[in-house]
Amino acid sequence: MAKSLLTCACVFSLSALTAMAQENKANLPLAGGKLELTAPANWERVQPRTRIVEHEFAVPAAEGDAAGGRLTVMAAGGGVDANLKRWYDQFTQPDGTSTEKRAKLTKKNLAGQEIHLVDIWGTFRDQRGPMAPAVERPKYRLLGAIIATRSMGDYFIKLTGPERTIAENEQAFLEMIESLQGK
Repeated sequence: MAKSLLTCACVFSLSALTAMAQENKANLPLAGGKLELTAPANWERVQPRTRIVEHEFAVPAAEGDAAGGRLTVMAAGGGVDANLKRWYDQFTQPDGTSTEKRAKLTKKNLAGQEIHLVDIWGTFRDQRGPMAPAVERPKYRLLGAIIATRSMGDYFIKLTGPERTIAENEQAFLEMIESLQGK
């Protein structure tokens, strides 16, 4: 009898923990709620550093990294190509080669929207505002997604941080992008 009560309590506890983890995932409404992403439960929602960012998360640092990652989600103009160029220009390569030529770019369709995925690495020029000085951050990586909607504007999702931290969170980032759904 005691064993079955213990088993029952363990099953209840696991079910409760699973439900709590699902509840802790952050839903990210986009386009006035017409689209939605779901962020991983272990990413901490924080106050955006700038007003143009709609959603911002602190991503846990990998063991050995001094800093974690930063995920931002925002709507912006300028189109896909101009924003990809802006992201490429934020990185330099130790050997002087072109960041754009080294970056990996893929396209896919999700929830009826065209998604551009980019993976960039190198020395990141981290500039926290138009008047702020840039800080050079070697061995950084950016995972980005541009949701190019037909009628709701473009949305830019950008995860930056130390290479190990981003590698450790890459699958979670891709799952978040895959969670895109229309409402």
